[in-house]
Amino acid sequence: MKQEKFGSNGPQVSVIGQGTWYIDRGDRKSAVAALRRGVDLGMTHIDTAEMYGDAELVIAEAIAGRREEIFLVSKVLPSNASRRGTITACERSLKRLNTDRLDCYLLHWRGSYPLQETVAAFEELVASGKIRSWGVSNFDADDLDDMLAVSGKGKIACNQVLYHLQERAIEHAVIPWCEQHGVAVVAYSPFGHNDFPSPRGEAGATLQTIADAHGASPRQIALGFLTRKSEVFAIPKASSAEHAADNAAAGKLTLDDSEISALDQAFPRGPKPRGLPML
Repeated sequence: MKQEKFGSNGPQVSVIGQGTWYIDRGDRKSAVAALRRGVDLGMTHIDTAEMYGDAELVIAEAIAGRREEIFLVSKVLPSNASRRGTITACERSLKRLNTDRLDCYLLHWRGSYPLQETVAAFEELVASGKIRSWGVSNFDADDLDDMLAVSGKGKIACNQVLYHLQERAIEHAVIPWCEQHGVAVVAYSPFGHNDFPSPRGEAGATLQTIADAHGASPRQIALGFLTRKSEVFAIPKASSAEHAADNAAAGKLTLDDSEISALDQAFPRGPKPRGLPML
């Protein structure tokens, strides 16, 4: 599994990690097995959020006895992101995850509380050892400008955003901003939302051809394309151990320039949207 530096001041983190949205909706035993298999195969970056129902409880079971291996991330809801509310939400997540610290803690999206309040809480949590770093999610470039003005240089570890083959809007401004400022980009929903390209379509056929050339699955090629830049990480969700193994294999893939160009043409990024797409 390839690892890259997570932001300008972060540790080396697995390029392919594990998302957990809706992981609590299916079979609990299968979800735990999927997470454990992913960790076994090097997907030690596990992402969750207080919004994700009982996902934090599923993760706690999956990583029991293995906390030192894990880069663990959770998120605070904007409605809780006052100074006191952020600290309370973090402590609640720590309890549910059965751990004493998070490796990164994110503001899930920008809300009505001033960023100054949330940043003050994040810095207090860092000082107390409850989080090791902090970042944001669903922030467009102008939001990132605002956060940088509040926090100062080198504080924002990552920006977690929607990114998949058919939704490449972040390539216009968000990825360049993050590159410039040493901020990791974390791609959520990297296979889209129940609309992964079919090999029966022209674009999907291109994806399948490249997959066949690598002896890989189309989903592995998609992950390889999304993480072609060193600052981009992806957090696909897996509902089974087999699915987790398929995702993990993408962490060894390298696409050549001609393959990247073919995918770029098959799945054009399109014009810059007026707002940042998000789920």
